[in-house]
Amino acid sequence: MSDLDQLTQSLARNLKRWRGERGFTLDALAARAGVSRGMIIQIEQARTNPSVGTTVKLADALGISITTLLDYEQGAQVRVVPPEQAVRMWSTSTGSYTTLLVGTEKRGPLELWAWRLMPGDSSASDPHPDGTVELLHVTAGELTLVVDGELHTVPAGASATFEANVPHAYRNDGEEEVEMTMAVSIPPAH
Repeated sequence: MSDLDQLTQSLARNLKRWRGERGFTLDALAARAGVSRGMIIQIEQARTNPSVGTTVKLADALGISITTLLDYEQGAQVRVVPPEQAVRMWSTSTGSYTTLLVGTEKRGPLELWAWRLMPGDSSASDPHPDGTVELLHVTAGELTLVVDGELHTVPAGASATFEANVPHAYRNDGEEEVEMTMAVSIPPAH
């Protein structure tokens, strides 16, 4: 089975499980996530591999991290995630990508991401639930961070944090690649 097939199967299994644990009907989850009922059915039957945006919307609506939605195994106090188990969530033909490095559910979902944005590339995000905070540290290049329509320049060596309950985007307007690490803290579901 390919990595993509395993990811599709894990997502199907976990979406059904978490929807059940939250007591959400298909219609209720569709309304909360802004994702069609038909798409949720296809995902739960492992008949489609949804976009990162759809996956994020579903995780946010369930009040869990993407790590949990894709396949999170609870267990020991220390969990080492080898590089080959990190999940590549988004990539472009020019070489940009995001990789979910590790995540936890303790005191609300917390995720750690590695990013690379090639010159001219960008990635936009819909607003996350109220209380969601993103922290990022640029290690190479110069990031253009767009939060609720306002541009912020974040050069290599600098860090930024913001409340992510508004539209936001990450852009590389420069001529060298941007590399950054990002943490996302999501409030626990009530």
